[in-house]
Amino acid sequence: MSRITKAALVVAATLALMAIGAAVFIGLGIYDIGADDHHTRIVLAVITQLRERSIAVRSSSIAVPDLEDGSRLAGGAGHYAALCVGCHLAPGTTKSDLRPGLYPHPPNLAQEEVLDARRAFWTIKHGIKMSAMPAWGKSLNDEALWDIVSFVRKMPAMTPEQYQALLQPHAG
Repeated sequence: MSRITKAALVVAATLALMAIGAAVFIGLGIYDIGADDHHTRIVLAVITQLRERSIAVRSSSIAVPDLEDGSRLAGGAGHYAALCVGCHLAPGTTKSDLRPGLYPHPPNLAQEEVLDARRAFWTIKHGIKMSAMPAWGKSLNDEALWDIVSFVRKMPAMTPEQYQALLQPHAG
């Protein structure tokens, strides 16, 4: 038997054993997928890297409109108040009934600066699997999504009163 044949057999056997091991691991339900228990460090590292690279690759070519247009803020605030506050909070909102049960824990966008508009737009539009972040692009058009991006980029600098003032046209 040649060296190459032996090496190929070792690789094939190793892959077969890994597949069997993975099937047993999954079949026995060994990994706790519950949202009330944290991932292991290695699983969290893999998921985090997968998320970051996936979003970076898919968002890199998105054309960003003028987000400084003040007319975007009120519309974005209205959508945010209706769809996002329960998970991501808002100025003057420090807790929600939904937020403690979410894992991974969503960022508090009232306090966290959103630096990359492309990434924010892609995330809002497409959501993130197994994170409770929905794909709002299924129910909102791109203009509404950009309004939300414009709003979340300004929100950390807002007072609760400024936030509430933006919502006044949407009350009722």
